[in-house]
Amino acid sequence: MDALKQQPVKQQDSECNYNTDGYEGEGAEDGKSQDGSETLPYIDESPTMSPQLCVAQGPDGEPISPTPPEGLHEGDLGKGLEMKKLVLSGFLTSEEIYINQLEALQLPLRPLKATATTSQPVLTMQQIDTIFYKIQDILEIHKEFYDALSPSIQQWDEKVTVGHLFKKLASQLGVYKAFVDNYKIALETAEKCSQANIQFQKISENLKVKGPKDSKDCSTVSMEALLYKPIDRVTRSTLVLHDLLKHTPEDHPDFPLLQDALRISQNFLSSINEEIDPRRTAVTTPKGEARQLVKDGFLVEVSESSRKLRHVFLFTDLLLCAKMKKTAVGRHQQYECKWYIPLADLTFQTPDDSDPCPSIQVLPEHEIEEMKMKISVLKNEIQKEKKAPKGQSRVERLRKKMNEQESWLLLHSPTIPFRVHNKHGKTFLFLLSSDYERSEWRESIQKLQKKDLQVCILTTYELQVLTNSCVKLRTVHNIPVTGNKDDEESSGLYGFLHVIVHSAKGFKESANLYCTLEVDSFGYFVSKAKTRVFRDTAEPSWNEEFEIELEGSQYLRILCYENCYDKSMLNKDDNEIVDKIMGKGQVQLDPQTVQSKNWQMDVIEMNGIKVEFSMKFTSRDLSLKRTPSKKQSGVFGVKISVVTKRERSKVPYIVRQCIEEVEKRGIDEVGIYRISGVATDIQALKLAFDTNTKDILMMLSDMDINAIAGTLKLYFRELPEPLLTDRLYPAFMEGIALSDPAAKENCMMHLLRSLPEPNIMTFLTLLDHLKRVAEKEPVNKMSLHNLATVFGPTLLRPSESESLKGQHIMSATDIWSHDVMGQVQVLLYYLQHPPISYAELKRNTLYFSTDV
Repeated sequence: MDALKQQPVKQQDSECNYNTDGYEGEGAEDGKSQDGSETLPYIDESPTMSPQLCVAQGPDGEPISPTPPEGLHEGDLGKGLEMKKLVLSGFLTSEEIYINQLEALQLPLRPLKATATTSQPVLTMQQIDTIFYKIQDILEIHKEFYDALSPSIQQWDEKVTVGHLFKKLASQLGVYKAFVDNYKIALETAEKCSQANIQFQKISENLKVKGPKDSKDCSTVSMEALLYKPIDRVTRSTLVLHDLLKHTPEDHPDFPLLQDALRISQNFLSSINEEIDPRRTAVTTPKGEARQLVKDGFLVEVSESSRKLRHVFLFTDLLLCAKMKKTAVGRHQQYECKWYIPLADLTFQTPDDSDPCPSIQVLPEHEIEEMKMKISVLKNEIQKEKKAPKGQSRVERLRKKMNEQESWLLLHSPTIPFRVHNKHGKTFLFLLSSDYERSEWRESIQKLQKKDLQVCILTTYELQVLTNSCVKLRTVHNIPVTGNKDDEESSGLYGFLHVIVHSAKGFKESANLYCTLEVDSFGYFVSKAKTRVFRDTAEPSWNEEFEIELEGSQYLRILCYENCYDKSMLNKDDNEIVDKIMGKGQVQLDPQTVQSKNWQMDVIEMNGIKVEFSMKFTSRDLSLKRTPSKKQSGVFGVKISVVTKRERSKVPYIVRQCIEEVEKRGIDEVGIYRISGVATDIQALKLAFDTNTKDILMMLSDMDINAIAGTLKLYFRELPEPLLTDRLYPAFMEGIALSDPAAKENCMMHLLRSLPEPNIMTFLTLLDHLKRVAEKEPVNKMSLHNLATVFGPTLLRPSESESLKGQHIMSATDIWSHDVMGQVQVLLYYLQHPPISYAELKRNTLYFSTDV
């Protein structure tokens, strides 16, 4: 408030003094403060800076919207309109003076330009353009305004409207913004030119300004003082609009137009202030309310059939989609608005709408997995280089490369569509990684739409002001890549999270209910598990356990859905989720709490619904140990040769039965072998196979197919040594790295033949099965590469003792290390190879001469 005492116009809220000087106040004459120091055209809260641009302010220092008259009585109407005429007359006089000042500033322009092309120029063309930047444009704007306003006052009556003229004037403030941005350099250039050229110094200190029409007066003013006049003029116009509104009835046609003009002017002044003072962030809406930022974040937009990373801002009355402009090093960040939709016009388009949806190109999952591997390898290299004596420069190069790859991953991994539609325009499509985010955005918009919203149409300049304010207002500053995090920030958990979803309460009526579990990985969230549908109940009791692999995860999300069986609601888009979210919640995976050996019970409250669950975490180091079973009578944790000898079979019974069941009813299942089965079901099957229960076949036919797929994976994971053996592991890693195709073929087939017979037979059986699964990729979305990613480490990862010898121990961040990449590549090689039969493998031994 101290700053207000320094303003050149002292009567902001009461009547202004409309003398022949109009709005020229004390201290504004030469653009200097009372202590003689130069001032910039910005509000500064310090009381030493004056004069300053200002908008009307409340006690908290925020701009306030105009207060409409409380209602002019019939007797006051004439008086009010007479006051309005007086305000306008005073302002028109000041406009005339202002135009004279601008013309005086323009006067030396022509002779200066004439000499610029001679051998002895007073100023260069560049200096002239800098000093007189936008003066001609501003002069033309105000001449036009003056010529339009003058007849209205001369022919004054209660029906005269001037609001449209003020609104047009306000809509041209973009010219003033350009002038303001150049103001400081214009002054500096003028001062340097005065010091360097005595002729220009005389011109700049003796500019003649004409007086009013009826006067023959003429005053001498400096160029510096005249250059300040446009800066001061916007504040004067804003103050006049306040006064005009005080004396305009609310039902007068001028009232809404004057309100709009004032709003635009206030937003202009706020934008100037924001560049200096980030606390000034109020932008007003058509209703005169403060426009506030409600939510913002990075989303992937499908535009012109390609993916673009956008920063989306949800304000109280509109949704704005922007992209970050490329700026030079050291320059402030800036946004460019791509489009906006007033919330009053925004709808969520349904599948039946006529506007065709753009096609969504989804990359094969193996490309996503490959990029994850590359990023993890880079993370490991960065950690190693940090410890190296002179590794800092290499660290920066690696960080830059990793940042590019993580950005690529964030751009290409989302697949869940989120469409917003402008009633009067087109549809915009975003892709999200999680239904959680889509629900959050939708709920936030719908909550704002419950208010009485008016359609806001922004002028080009208002849109620029709002877009510029986004840099200061945003709550999400960087895309979620490692390069934007401090080294001290948690890198998350690597290993396996065991989650039991117990039950849920708080539903108002019975429904078919299920939950999904999500964890974050590489900057985005991935759905990892789903409970069965508990039918027709208000108190579902699932009691299902899941084992979720964590890849640097920091959060667990639980979403509760009502199952939708109305086929007419199904979207043609594969990735559209039509089931209704009943509630959603998130918990942080605190390493200190989670890494306890005991189960931690917790409750997530979501929209009045409470979901009870338990979790415990097993680190990757512990979970990857191959621990031999103490009971050699079972099959899990027992050498494959012992099991096949006992069973008198070439391939273990568990492998044959699980494969048979998956091929019978799981080969069309989306994500087979990738989606987690219920851990309790898997443990029940494990116990049945270990004890050779007679009911195994009955159990298999009744069990969820993902549990059977999970049991097969668990069997290979718990083998005391990998199926492709510890002894041959280094040779497999060397063979897959060979460049020459013939040498690689020779080596890889020789290695396969070198395996013990039960291992070869089991591997070839599994290989054929996985190829048959991949043949159904259009349906089950499981490619050869996906299957190699799932089974590669399981079939090749060395046992702990061998790991110690060969130093193959994985650290927390080594989940996608070189070793894992190699393990995936080995299995992929065999999956992509033409069919391999055991008989032919044995027969063609002459081919293979490479020693192991």
